Amino acid sequence: MKRITALLLLAAMLLCGCTATPVYTPTGDALHQDDMTKPSSTQPIQQPQALTFGYYPDRSLNPYTSTEVAHKLLFSLLYQGLFTLDSQYNPSPILCKSYTVSKDCRTYVFYLEEATFADGTAVTPQDVVASMEAARTEQVYSGRLKQLSSVSVTEDGGVEMVMAIPYENLPLILDIPIVKASETAAQRPTGTGPYCYHMGLSGLQLQKRSDWWCRAQLPITAATISLLRVDSPATMRDDFEYNNISIVCADPGSDTYVDYRCDYELWDVETGIFLFLSCNKNSAVFSNEAIRAALTHGIDREALISQYYRDFATATYLPASPASPLYNQALADLYGYAPEKLTQAIAQAQLESLAITLLVNKADSRRVRAARGVASMLEDYGFTVTVSALSGTSYTNALKRGNFDLHLGQTKLSANMDLTAFFDPEGALSYGGLANTANYVLSQGALENESNFLYLYKRIMDSGMLCPILIRDYAIYVQRGVLDQLNPARDHIFYYDLGRTLESAQTQNP
Repeated sequence: MKRITALLLLAAMLLCGCTATPVYTPTGDALHQDDMTKPSSTQPIQQPQALTFGYYPDRSLNPYTSTEVAHKLLFSLLYQGLFTLDSQYNPSPILCKSYTVSKDCRTYVFYLEEATFADGTAVTPQDVVASMEAARTEQVYSGRLKQLSSVSVTEDGGVEMVMAIPYENLPLILDIPIVKASETAAQRPTGTGPYCYHMGLSGLQLQKRSDWWCRAQLPITAATISLLRVDSPATMRDDFEYNNISIVCADPGSDTYVDYRCDYELWDVETGIFLFLSCNKNSAVFSNEAIRAALTHGIDREALISQYYRDFATATYLPASPASPLYNQALADLYGYAPEKLTQAIAQAQLESLAITLLVNKADSRRVRAARGVASMLEDYGFTVTVSALSGTSYTNALKRGNFDLHLGQTKLSANMDLTAFFDPEGALSYGGLANTANYVLSQGALENESNFLYLYKRIMDSGMLCPILIRDYAIYVQRGVLDQLNPARDHIFYYDLGRTLESAQTQNP
C-alpha cells in the first residue's frame, strides 16, 4: 500500500498503483536461453535506471543471519525461494515447478525448475536441502521451520519435506532464499535472482544478470546498482536526502529509526511484527475471565499507532495480520474499541483492588513508551498501573516467574499465522498461564485446516488469552521519479512473480 503525504499528493495521484501481468515461460521448453533476455512483445521497453542502495558492510549480508531491514532491498533482487508471497499473503511458485502433498498433509515433495545460480550452475535438490537446513538453525527462519522433521532428496530428484504435524499450506512459509549448498554460511552467498554481486571499480555493486533463468517484469530496470557503504541510520538518511542513495527500506517502529524530512515518494508494507498484550491468568485482577476478555474493548489502537508508531502500523483485533486471508473481519469487528464494555466488566467483578504491574522489555524504548500509553488508557478505567521496564535476564526471568499482571509483548508472525508458540508448554511465548495442551492442539489443527482458525480466534478472544494491538509496517523511501510502480511484500520489497498459481503447480501423488 502506498502512503501519501500532503506534500506529495499531486505527484502520487499521477502514479499507477497497478502492476502488469507477468509472463511465465517454462524453462527447458520452447524458449531458448539466448532468447530469455529479449523483451516480450507484450512488455514495454524500459530505459535502465541509475540506482544506488545503501548497505552496512559491517552487518551480515547472508539472508539466513541478517536482521538488517535495509538489506531487504538487496535480498529481494539476489535471491528466490521455492515460492513467493505478495502483500496479501498469496503464494505462487518460483523455483518450484511442481509438487505433491500426502493425504495426511505431512509429506510434501517439490520438483525444481531448470533454474541457474548467478555463476551459471544449475540449482539442484541438494542446494535446496542445504538451504533449508541452514535456515532452520538461524534466527531469521528457525521459528517458521520448527515443525520441519526432515528434508531430503528423493530418488526421482525431488525435495521431500516431512512435517511433525499436518500442514495444509506449507508453501506459505517456503519463500526462504535458496543458495548454493557450498555457500550457506558464506558472507555473500550466490543466489538465483535477477541480480548478482559484482565488484566494480567503485566498489561492491549489484549487476543485472543477462542469463537470468526466468523472465518476469521487474519494477527495477537498472543494469547496475551501486552500493554505498553507510555506518548508521542517520548516515543512510543523510545520503538519501543528498540524492546519494535512491531507495531506502526502514523500520519506523525500531529504536534506530530516524525521520526523513526531504521530498520523496513513500510506500509502506507490513512487517508481520505483532504487538500484543497478554494477561497473567494467576493475577488477582486478570484471573477474572470477563475482565481479560473485555480488555480488547478498552485499548484505543489507533491512538497508539498515531502517537507511538508514526502511523506505520495497522490495528488488529485478532492475533493475525489483517492482510492475511486467514483474518476474518466480521469476527474482528466483535472485539473492537468499546470502552463501556471494559467499564461494565470491571464494575461487575467488584474487585477490591485494580492495582496491576505491566511488564515490558526495556531494550525496546518505543515499546516502553507504548506501554506507558497503554497504562494511561487503563488508568482511565480505574486501574493503578505500575510499568515494569526490565531488560536482559531480569526481563526473561520476570516472564518465566509470572512477575506481572499484564505483559506488552512482540513477535513476528509467520505467513501461516502459526500461534503454537503461545500455547505450547515449551513454547517461547507461553507465559502467564497461556500454556495449555488443548489450545496447543487447536492451534496445530488450524495449521492442518485453515477453517479451524475461525474457532481458534474466537476461543482466544472470548477467554482473553491475548489482546492483539497492531502489526507494524516498513517504510520504503524512494527518490521522486525513480520508480513508476512498486508492489512490495513484507519480505520481497521488489515483488514479482511468474504468473503461476499453487493450483497449476500441485500434482497428484502417483
